Amino acid sequence: MSAKVLRKLAAQSRKSGVRSGFKGRHIGRGRGALPLASRRPGGLSARHMRRVTVKVHIARTGSAGGLRAFGAHIHYLQRDGVDRDGQGGELYERDGAPADGKAFLARSEDDRHQFRFIVSPEDGTELTDMQTLTRQLMARMERDTRTRLDWVAADHHNTGYPHTHIVVRGRDDQGRDLVIAPDYLTKGLRGRASQIVTETLGPRRDIDIARAAGRDVSADRFTGLDREIAGRAMDGRVRIIQGDGPGGRFREALVARRMKHLESLYLATKSGARDWALKPGWEAALQAMGRRGDIVRSLAKGLPAEIAASGVRFPDERLADAGPLEGIVLAQGPGDELRDTRFLVVEDMRGAQWYVPADGLLPGDLPPVGGVVEMGRGKAAPRAADLVIADIAERSGGAWSEALHQASDPASSAAFRLAHKRRLEALRRAGIVTREADGGWEIPPDYLRKAAAHEAGKGARVVVRSWMALEAQANARALTWLDEAELESSGQVSARLATARQARLTFLRSEGLLGEGEVSLSAATRLALRHEEFERVIASEAARSGRSVVTLDAGQSLEGKFERAIGLAQGRMALVGNEKAFALVPWRSGLDHRRGQSLVIEQKSGGISWTLPGGRPRGLSR
Repeated sequence: MSAKVLRKLAAQSRKSGVRSGFKGRHIGRGRGALPLASRRPGGLSARHMRRVTVKVHIARTGSAGGLRAFGAHIHYLQRDGVDRDGQGGELYERDGAPADGKAFLARSEDDRHQFRFIVSPEDGTELTDMQTLTRQLMARMERDTRTRLDWVAADHHNTGYPHTHIVVRGRDDQGRDLVIAPDYLTKGLRGRASQIVTETLGPRRDIDIARAAGRDVSADRFTGLDREIAGRAMDGRVRIIQGDGPGGRFREALVARRMKHLESLYLATKSGARDWALKPGWEAALQAMGRRGDIVRSLAKGLPAEIAASGVRFPDERLADAGPLEGIVLAQGPGDELRDTRFLVVEDMRGAQWYVPADGLLPGDLPPVGGVVEMGRGKAAPRAADLVIADIAERSGGAWSEALHQASDPASSAAFRLAHKRRLEALRRAGIVTREADGGWEIPPDYLRKAAAHEAGKGARVVVRSWMALEAQANARALTWLDEAELESSGQVSARLATARQARLTFLRSEGLLGEGEVSLSAATRLALRHEEFERVIASEAARSGRSVVTLDAGQSLEGKFERAIGLAQGRMALVGNEKAFALVPWRSGLDHRRGQSLVIEQKSGGISWTLPGGRPRGLSR
């Protein structure tokens, strides 16, 4: 049977409503416990149950950072300023006793993944003991998954809502990979937590429900009221009905008020006396607003007062054709607590301060406070997967499914097709594509344009221009960013930059590197300063370790361990050495998680090749 016939058959089955999508939501432990987890004690209505937010992330060792990322997350949970008294978070385990984070990590050494949860009860301030809630929740999770779980937790009180971080090893009590049904992770745990908090504090009172609903009406974030609106919307349209009884009429009034607020946010338009039309992507827009609100609150709590008080701008406020921004890193902070991402606060050339997500930077690649970075927009181009999806959709009448993909490319693996499905799921959350009931996807005619715009709007791309802090550059006997930055041509500069630039000129003149009235170094002086700095660092390491330095020529190699990174004014370098010799070579992203491991480095015509002993080359760094 030809590929063309297979595509036609797959498209026909999709249009006829035959369910061909298998999502695997019920595969794994806990799948049979969902009815129990959603049960409401005492016959309570859903609205009288206490509300609990449960966020879930599965961290895998296959991702960048590996086991080092596991350790970084445990360390993050114990950072200062998160308990009731502003001290460090304390890890505890099933019996409430303090947990040993290092022992937990040692047990996790061979785990392929770990589960991370954030449990945040809406009424958490009324709970006197978050540990009791956590232990009860994990006990019920063990009954639901029918295995003993190895876990640690830490309570945090550094935000307006007390919440608990829980980390569960990816192994069951028999040492096998722990697989938990996705539906249980997303619904079952939330239901169990809601049951426990309701049993502890009692059901929500009608007055509390009304107050909470009133707050949802004017909230600039995605709320439970929006979830109800999304559920009743038909083709993006919502009708306000009369409502049965006082409760029904009250609920419809809330929906009507919420729609008016969405209209004020340009996310909905009124199309009739009782009808509203929702703008495409309205859910994603509200979620983005909520994230920005969380960021502003985090900035107010976690940054020095002078930074938080001045106001921070966001990269998406810039014009679409705006060029890159250079600036000084003023502070760092946690971004996504589950994924251990970070953000930077950067002061640009004119003194404006920007919130910059550092999602694309691995922990070892984060610039220091005082370092210089360049912020550029995401690349406005579709991904390779988007080109494949668009090609399949064009030949199948605007549809994509695993069956259509397999028919189009019979040699494609299941993992390859799954990667495309995950890409579509991400774009669905952005309001670009629609998932059908049969598991297929509706792909719009302008899919590639929208996918490219999505990539461009994902945030700023951060490139480190100087690992040396701005203040240290003033008196550095090295070629610094201040020597090469075109500050005079950039117009008005901030007081911080102007002061640093003037101090730098004064130092260079005092060292005889600049003549009176000169403002830029000659090419020969620049080269000499670079060489001088490099030789100074090499001599210092040779004296400290008693080893000889190896300068790799083309075709030469050195086997040793990656020992540490060294931030020079001219760039970041990696120190690789063995008992007798060492080499200083250009840094490459992602190298930090290889710290202490044996590597073979070889000088090739295109740069340095990194290879694990017995493995294949890991690419070039220049």
